[in-house]
Amino acid sequence: MSGHPPITVAALYQFTRFDDPASVRAPLLAACEEAGIKGTLLLAREGINGTIAGSHNGIGAVLGHIRQLPGCAGLEVKFSGADELPFHRMKVRLKREIVTMGEPDIDPTLSVGHYVDPHDWNALISDPDTVVIDTRNDYEVAAGTFRGAVDPETKSFRDFPEWFRAHRAELEGKKVAMFCTGGIRCEKSTSFLRQEGIEDVYHLKGGILKYLEAVPEEETLWDGECFVFDERVTVKHGLEQGTHALCRACRRPVSLEDQQSQAYEEGISCPACIDERDEAQRARYRERQRQEELARKRGAAHVGAEFPPGE
Repeated sequence: MSGHPPITVAALYQFTRFDDPASVRAPLLAACEEAGIKGTLLLAREGINGTIAGSHNGIGAVLGHIRQLPGCAGLEVKFSGADELPFHRMKVRLKREIVTMGEPDIDPTLSVGHYVDPHDWNALISDPDTVVIDTRNDYEVAAGTFRGAVDPETKSFRDFPEWFRAHRAELEGKKVAMFCTGGIRCEKSTSFLRQEGIEDVYHLKGGILKYLEAVPEEETLWDGECFVFDERVTVKHGLEQGTHALCRACRRPVSLEDQQSQAYEEGISCPACIDERDEAQRARYRERQRQEELARKRGAAHVGAEFPPGE
């Protein structure tokens, strides 16, 4: 690993059938703890999703454990690096869905859109007959997106079906190309569109993360940075850490420009949430920020609000 960042970050997911997710949880958590891994993994009857970080060997050991689970031999993983652990603790949680869409009849193991390799993505989205849709949430789109992509302005992935049903007439007869951070939301959204009768559906294999890793910056159709659900906040081409900060009050990314705003106070507020919080809430955030600064001075990690897995 010489010349590489000391921490390996693995964003992973797999749609598969776990008849008893609870029985998977304890051994998986034990494997993570034994390997010194931090992050969050979600388990549901439909599969596994999450992001973990640690040493190269530790990540390898945990991925080996996951690949032994039913249906997980072909686990989808995107790797990147970090200079420090981007998580403070390890959580393995049981959920109803590994990415919440709220459409119980959707099964990506049965039907999804056509996968598009990152090297073929530019040609697809440059076709005037293609409608390109960013399936991520509004605060993620604000940090960066593909040129010409439609922003549904959703607050959560749960809002996507309603947005689609309101705009389906605009998509009928078109090629529909969708993308997300690592691919999992597109697995569900393309499956959903096909169930709704839209057949000519495509999605970016490996998501934005794979595109930023595989496609040279001089050939890019990506503008901005990609929000990731860990302490790096955003990444750029080559999966290098980006320039955005994180607002600890609302968990949104804050651009360099917005960091100069009078509304931005580290740990307390940003331009996006300054009018969403009252002074009593900001007082609590200031105390939390004070505790975090004291913890840093002692050389200890203060465990605040954690990132949920984005995918």
